[in-house]
Amino acid sequence: MLSSFVYQTDKPVVRLLQITDPHLFKDTNKDLLGINTQASFAQVLTEIQASDFDYELILATGDLVQDSSDEGYRLFVEMTSGLDKPLFWIPGNHDFQPKMVEFLNHHPINRLKHLLIGDNWQILLLDSQVSGVPHGELSQYQLDWIGAKLAQNPSRFSLIVLHHHLLPTNSAWLDQHNLRNSQDLLDVLSPFKNVKAIMYGHIHQAVDDMWFDYRVMATPSTCIQFKPDSNHFSLDTLQPGWREIELYNDGHIETRVKRIQDAVFLPNMREDGYE
Repeated sequence: MLSSFVYQTDKPVVRLLQITDPHLFKDTNKDLLGINTQASFAQVLTEIQASDFDYELILATGDLVQDSSDEGYRLFVEMTSGLDKPLFWIPGNHDFQPKMVEFLNHHPINRLKHLLIGDNWQILLLDSQVSGVPHGELSQYQLDWIGAKLAQNPSRFSLIVLHHHLLPTNSAWLDQHNLRNSQDLLDVLSPFKNVKAIMYGHIHQAVDDMWFDYRVMATPSTCIQFKPDSNHFSLDTLQPGWREIELYNDGHIETRVKRIQDAVFLPNMREDGYE
């Protein structure tokens, strides 16, 4: 895997943004289940830039483009350029990795997956994509890599980032698309005491809970939202959002989900499925 990104800072707190699941299209007029994904992503970015949250790095956690198009990835680059901070990405189940590598590897967008943050933190970005299917799985290579990085940096607090979810959403239609080998991940993490949190997207809803001994956080999509606790496919009217994260030098994490305030995006509630 590629070398590490080193972010040198003596600040007591490092601030991050997570944006996830924009599902952009080649056609900027196209909608997903009733929401124009380009317009909702643009609104999220506008409100991020208008906020007073002084973030330093951005994590984009998959499903950046819905239709595997060159234009979709170019649009992502164009739209996020105004954020003007280092951005690191991982693939989701809808992404096409060859095009991600082609289009999303130009400063400040970066494909590096190991981030050394100051003297106290590391962020490990994992690839849980299984080509052609919506569920996730971590390859043996990924599992070996995360174990090696945790062993190499035992004194650093660690934030683990992937696309697919670990905790059940209590929605049968969505939980079949989870990380299938979560027990393998747990086995790798369990010898290490400094893993402070695991963060993902994919489920288009907010979560801040515990998975065994680990804090897990899911972040709303920048477009459609899935209704939790619903065995049948169901959309939510909650607004698109993003997550703010603060990493403290003592290993403490403060985080909050933000949702757009200056616009309203409503899905087509008559839709009965999603691929």
